Amino acid sequence: MTLGKTRELLAVQADFGGFYNGNFAKLILSEANREHGQAAVDKLIKELALDDIFGF
Repeated sequence: MTLGKTRELLAVQADFGGFYNGNFAKLILSEANREHGQAAVDKLIKELALDDIFGF
């Protein structure tokens, strides 16, 4: 999965918020970590403010 597609999927989950969407966001981030590395995941978390929304 490209980082652009990952960003799109995470943005949708962030818009919905909630516990289950947070779990799905974690799954998306784990896939991104496997393909692109932890630095890319950290950048996505900061870029989309996932730490504020889901507490990552």
